Amino acid sequence: MTKNGYKAIVIGISAGGLAALSKLFSFLPNGFPLPVIVVQHVAATSNRFIYTLFNNKCRLTIKEADDKEEIQAGFIYFAPPDYHLLIERDETFSLSIDAKVNHSRPSIDVLFESAVYVWSSGLIGILMTGANSDGAHGMRLIKEHGGLIIAQDPKTAEYPVMPQSAIDTARVDKILSIEGIGEWLRDDLVHLTRDVKNESRSG
Repeated sequence: MTKNGYKAIVIGISAGGLAALSKLFSFLPNGFPLPVIVVQHVAATSNRFIYTLFNNKCRLTIKEADDKEEIQAGFIYFAPPDYHLLIERDETFSLSIDAKVNHSRPSIDVLFESAVYVWSSGLIGILMTGANSDGAHGMRLIKEHGGLIIAQDPKTAEYPVMPQSAIDTARVDKILSIEGIGEWLRDDLVHLTRDVKNESRSG
């Protein structure tokens, strides 16, 4: 948990996501203080090689989320292809083959909505490049529950529809390039965590 009470990060991304996430993950340092949970729109038959690709560019462990798995800080979790990914009250994952939402399974909104009911104001939501509006409703819910929401600057997105839909739907806290998002996570968020640790030692 950070000084501001943040407990988890959820990321939604679609078209153009491979290059964008590779760049974003390169900013995250060892010992990153929160779990990062990603829904990326991919085909049901997608190859798992992308996790190897990301792991080669990132200091954190990147893996596919397993049903009933306990969520841990310092890991990056991906929704498996063709499964909705949900967060349970005990901070474990749940996988679902319910009908598609926003023409997608996994759906970004499904993850965001379930996460906000667990972490409330402790949630950070990030919506990046993509060609539809999945995730915009979830971003609004995160904001309504006191969380922080960040949209990739549509001018820097390979596909601007998804981040623009968040900007149009919710009062986005930050609109940043991929580099800007990465720097904020690396510098500002990690700095807040160091403050918490220092306060704990002094107390």
